[in-house]
Amino acid sequence: MMSRKVWPFILIMVVGGTFWAFKSKGGTDDNVFAKQQKLLIAIGNILEQRHYSPKVIDDSFSVRVFKDYLSSMDPDKTIFLQSDIDVLKKYETTLDDEIHGAPLQFFPAVGVVYEKRINEVTNIYKGILEKPFDFKVDETAQLDGDKLGYPATEQARQDLWRKRLKYMTLERYVDLQDQREKNKKVDSIAKKTDADLEKEARDKVLKTMDRTYTRLKTKLDENEQFSLYVNTITGEMDPHTNYFPPVEKRAFDEDMSRRFFGIGAQLRDEDGGIKIVSLITGGPAWKSGQVQVNDIIMKVAQGSEEPVDLGGFAVTDAVKLIRGNKGTEVKLTLKKADGTIKTVSLIRDEIVEDELLVRSAIVHDSAGKKIGYIYLPEFYADFERPDGNRCSADVAKEVAKLKKENVAGIIIDLRFNGGGSLVEVVQMVGLFIKNGPIVQVKDRNGAPDVWKDTDESVLYDGPLAVMVNELSASASEIFAAAIQDYGRGIIIGSTSTYGKGTVQKNIPIGKPVDFLTGATEYGALKLTFEKFYRINGGSTQLKGVTPDVVIPDSYEYLKFREKDNPSALTWDQIPKSTYALWNQNGYADIVKRADERINKNASFSQIKNNTLWLSKNVDKEYNLNINKYKEEQKLIRNTAKQNTDLAALSKPMKIEPAIVDHDKFYNNTDKGKQDRYQQWLKGLRTDLYIDESVRIVADMANAAGTTTVKR
Repeated sequence: MMSRKVWPFILIMVVGGTFWAFKSKGGTDDNVFAKQQKLLIAIGNILEQRHYSPKVIDDSFSVRVFKDYLSSMDPDKTIFLQSDIDVLKKYETTLDDEIHGAPLQFFPAVGVVYEKRINEVTNIYKGILEKPFDFKVDETAQLDGDKLGYPATEQARQDLWRKRLKYMTLERYVDLQDQREKNKKVDSIAKKTDADLEKEARDKVLKTMDRTYTRLKTKLDENEQFSLYVNTITGEMDPHTNYFPPVEKRAFDEDMSRRFFGIGAQLRDEDGGIKIVSLITGGPAWKSGQVQVNDIIMKVAQGSEEPVDLGGFAVTDAVKLIRGNKGTEVKLTLKKADGTIKTVSLIRDEIVEDELLVRSAIVHDSAGKKIGYIYLPEFYADFERPDGNRCSADVAKEVAKLKKENVAGIIIDLRFNGGGSLVEVVQMVGLFIKNGPIVQVKDRNGAPDVWKDTDESVLYDGPLAVMVNELSASASEIFAAAIQDYGRGIIIGSTSTYGKGTVQKNIPIGKPVDFLTGATEYGALKLTFEKFYRINGGSTQLKGVTPDVVIPDSYEYLKFREKDNPSALTWDQIPKSTYALWNQNGYADIVKRADERINKNASFSQIKNNTLWLSKNVDKEYNLNINKYKEEQKLIRNTAKQNTDLAALSKPMKIEPAIVDHDKFYNNTDKGKQDRYQQWLKGLRTDLYIDESVRIVADMANAAGTTTVKR
């Protein structure tokens, strides 16, 4: 996860060692199989020697990898038969030997079985979907692969598929019936019989399955399967140690830096094709005059190389092919609206995508106060350029805007923020405190290293609140924890944040292939090598951050926090740092009033009750009898919809951009971007959680008006 000044030297040493491991093991053999084996050995060495808390790579480790890799290849238990697993069982305790240098046998053996079964499955689902389903029969379907065993016989696999496809068809059939009921007089669907709708539902399922399995056959090739295998191995160490092949490594870097080189087009998956839905003004596609909205991208070629057919590709897969290095050529084969086919050559250029960066707005509360709101999607950082995107600098700019507007307080929204640069966390906390420790970082051997803010200046010393939820992770948790430990502001959100307290770094693997970007022939390993701790000594690992004000939300019942992952590292604590508390200006009373207000709020109470009910009713077998299905789904959908409705205010708040941002929101030359900015504002105005946060900050502002802040 993040950078420090000494890391470039460390990385050079690591790369040198890794490259040497490749050369010493396999010489210059370019055979794909030999490369896979060398990569596996190198990654095994790195895991054992450099991981923060490496698990022993022995027979028991091998058993876990065996089970989890087969599960990742067939998560629904609809492809492999139990007999396949039995045949492969001979490798169950030998995978550790392969990681340590024994001949690679398990991975290719699985590939052979998978290819055979995937072709069989295509025929199975096509055959089943040729005939109508009887939705009057009383039967259920278990769709959770973790609760299923592999089918013992071909007939058992057929029946498993029949029930899964029947459920998928039933979903669409009932939806079509609902549409018919709503459009009795104004739509052609009103004339369709139940048999027509059932056939239409099966056709929709067939199209979905064809797209899914086309993608599996075309995209999940041997290289993708091997990456999945390696990531199964790294994932046994902890959930955040991952292997990135070269293309995935580039995509990761783009996400972190918010900087990429492409054609300037927004894409969408539509009916199995990759459609262009908007063009960025000034981008290569827009400048060419040859690319239009609604064009379908059929193929992508890198310069003079053979084009890749995008049939079955997801948008994320297509984007990775279209993006690349600045100044390089990409050729798109487009299907135009009139049906003609055209190949267009474009030169990639930097795409400035400010929609992915920090943004702010001003909330006018009922008493006439202005409350500043800052949305931070991720702790991004581009360390390669002095003028690259840095979230701490961007937040500072937004704070300066809000101060000019004379806001009475500021809310920083870190909901759904998955983390990013730890360096940026330190810089960003420093905007709100005078100076002092921000986070403690510890590797597997040494004493904790305390990362401090040494700048005594404070950009903003007024009322501050931080919004978090279950998906606020890693760097987000350190920011919230530091603000909480200093008593600098009030943390508002779900019962806890995600609970990721580990630090990763990218270790390039193999020979450099591009010195400008740092790309290497085998990509990189994102390795967990440190843990971080709050300045109060506690780890955020597993426990996350418990907000000062807890608000019920709809995600509470979902099992996706760090503590829900069996390979997660454990919680621990270290001695606290020395730091001085901020004057809290009656925060205890403010928190108490907020708790009372939330407990009396009918919407929050109902969301809490609904979420508890959903947690007990969504994880079970599904009825395939249409009447029972409708009854169950009506309850589930109504409950989920009620939560969505409850989270939206009936009377929107008054929220507007800062004066200096007015043109960006209302007079933007890129009309598509302008519409998206306005939609963002519209969403904020009815957000129940922002409304409560505004009330809390307003209370803080009232308290600050009668109390002098001392530091």
